[in-house]
Amino acid sequence: MAAPMDDMFSLCVDPVKVAGCVEIRFIDRVKGKGLFAKKSIKKGENIFTERPLVSAQFLWNTLYKYKACEYCLRALETAEQNARRLSGNPGLSLPHPELCKVRPELHQACPQCQVMYCCSECRQAAAEKYHRVLCLGPTEDNPDHPINKLKDAWRSIHYPPETSSIMLMAKMVAAVKQAKDKAHWQKLFSHFCSRTANEEEEIAHKLLGEQFKGQLALLHSLFTSALFDEHLSRWFVPEGFRSLFALVGTNGQGIGTSSLSQWVHACDALELPVQQREQLDSFIDQLYKDIDKETGDFLNCEGSGLFILQSTCNHSCIPNAEASFPDNNFLLHLSALCDISPGEEICISYLDCCQRDRSRHSRHKILRENYLFSCSCPKCVSQMEEQDVTSEEEEEAEAEGETEGDEMEDEMTDV
Repeated sequence: MAAPMDDMFSLCVDPVKVAGCVEIRFIDRVKGKGLFAKKSIKKGENIFTERPLVSAQFLWNTLYKYKACEYCLRALETAEQNARRLSGNPGLSLPHPELCKVRPELHQACPQCQVMYCCSECRQAAAEKYHRVLCLGPTEDNPDHPINKLKDAWRSIHYPPETSSIMLMAKMVAAVKQAKDKAHWQKLFSHFCSRTANEEEEIAHKLLGEQFKGQLALLHSLFTSALFDEHLSRWFVPEGFRSLFALVGTNGQGIGTSSLSQWVHACDALELPVQQREQLDSFIDQLYKDIDKETGDFLNCEGSGLFILQSTCNHSCIPNAEASFPDNNFLLHLSALCDISPGEEICISYLDCCQRDRSRHSRHKILRENYLFSCSCPKCVSQMEEQDVTSEEEEEAEAEGETEGDEMEDEMTDV
């Protein structure tokens, strides 16, 4: 059963305004639902701001000391602390430290397990929503605790860069366990597509293939031992677990937060004399060079979340909207990349900028393996008609790059 239409807007910051701006329509059996504009939307306009049903920091990200609020994923390091760690320079001092918005004096820990939150409101919200089930208390660092064994197994299976998290599934179970109206929460989660394969196109999700059967069986066993609940028994049978796995894999929206990035944006907004502006820009440019040398591309606190309304946005390789997280927390802002007319479908890209620049063949490979569909956006259709996507050399180079990426992202070993 799909979630009621009122639920689709319930986690938006201004649901009444959003309901007057967009509507959800059923398109067809292949694409399912889509989000459409009800009125003209101007380029740069914020279409909606939405909170996730659940969100979780990636486990490798946590292990590598990227400190984020357990509830809202707000970065907990000050911009200066963040810059020092990423650049490997413990003596680094940032100019204009007053522009950093992180407030360590407001941070709070769970009194039982010491998990950190950015404020008392987040700590309380987590406790009321799911944390009472997931709190490990004094066994937080005990490797033999069932939840810690589940985390370790996931890290052994899904190496960085992570694209999903077993803890999203754990928080889904915990939220239903703690909810007074369990049926309502189950209906909310039932909104998300959870098919493990697209039978019409004969596509199976890449992490649910026969070659990963042993790893999935282990995760299923540990997941059941740690979290089983009779109200959710259908999620704990093998096929239900696979569907849950596919749900977070195909619907999880990446979330990135950074106190340093916020500080840089605040610096860009400063009105400074020309010489001071040049000095500040030069300092920031050198800082990013040092970070690139020390840390590489992994700059942010990263995780993923399940957003009800955002999940209705279909993919296009030439999107007219994009999601961002400018508040340094889990609040998703969907903004227009161009003018959008009434009745026009609002589409985002499931691919990052580099992936969108690849050939149609490469884009389709990523979409089919991760999202179980073949793209038919105008860009893909035109390239298919031209029959001249890339040269043979480019295709071979891309295939080689994909192999290297697959080894890094998707390699799975027995645990």
